[in-house]
Amino acid sequence: MVFLIIIIASFLLQMVLPWWLVIVISFATCGILGKTAKISFWHPFFAILCLWIGMALLKSIPNQHILATRIAEMLKVQFWPLVLLITGLLGGLVAGISGFCGYHFRKAMINLKTKA
Repeated sequence: MVFLIIIIASFLLQMVLPWWLVIVISFATCGILGKTAKISFWHPFFAILCLWIGMALLKSIPNQHILATRIAEMLKVQFWPLVLLITGLLGGLVAGISGFCGYHFRKAMINLKTKA
């Protein structure tokens, strides 16, 4: 459930809003629906990894990977799929950490409520 909400919301909202919206979406989704810390990290991680690599491929395939190849040369990797992998991993890591923080934020708020 967390995976689907994050991937769909990110896909739709990133068409009009900046990339860092995945942080807000992951934090809020895992803060509300995250069952465990593992789920709250890995589901956003794989959702954004799949989304960003998929979108990068959809943009890169029609132009024969010209931009991806040039960025790979600029980064001194000489292999354009590695650029897509790095992009996906960075986005996934950002989303995963955000989801993990959202889960622990909810846990901290519950603990404060029960102590008061």
